Amino acid sequence: MPPPGKKANAVDAEVREKIHLEILKRTGAYRTSDHFLLPSGHHAPEYIDKVLVTTEPSFTEGLGAVIAKHFAAWPVDVVLSTGLGALILAHCVARAHPSRPILAYATKGVTGPRRLVTLPDEFHKVIDQGTKVLIVEDLITTGETLRLLIRLVERRGGQVTGIGCLWQRNSLRVDLGKPVFSLVSRDFPTYDPGDCPLCRQGLPLNREFARAEPAEEEARGGAKPVRGRPLPRA
Repeated sequence: MPPPGKKANAVDAEVREKIHLEILKRTGAYRTSDHFLLPSGHHAPEYIDKVLVTTEPSFTEGLGAVIAKHFAAWPVDVVLSTGLGALILAHCVARAHPSRPILAYATKGVTGPRRLVTLPDEFHKVIDQGTKVLIVEDLITTGETLRLLIRLVERRGGQVTGIGCLWQRNSLRVDLGKPVFSLVSRDFPTYDPGDCPLCRQGLPLNREFARAEPAEEEARGGAKPVRGRPLPRA
């Protein structure tokens, strides 16, 4: 039987996670009770939409403050992130952290089969020998981007003090060798199309978040297929 203190901490964490889930529902980022076709081709009853995670500033500020409070005892010189949604969350973390860290970002790219992250020239002097860096992401799935960010920081002589994120999938929890704090640690079931209980129930398939098929894009005007939702036309 766990000590009373540990049990209380577990209950507190569960309550906090429920609150964070409700906040994500309010923004429209966390969708439930549906039959989604995922970008991977699998089906699921739930979906987390990265585009909408940080669209309500007051909620994002509150979530960023929770991450900042968790890492308040760690001295932080720089909060580092990539991607628009994660960068907005990182801004809120940097603003709330008592160390008054600088906000920096890295850009994602691909060279042949390799994915990479690059620090813009403007931030080269920000991360160097001994710089203490807190990495902030919105969603953690495989951890590949985080590994690239950690290597980038360490190659420049910096130290990653921790990783804060909005959502981490439990089944894909990976050891990054750094302290990780997530507001939500949760999985939702996914199914192969040929063995989907939602299909057997006759529930209509929601294709809102599926990858666009070439024929669909031609019907929209001949745009090239893209991953995820189609880019809006200017």
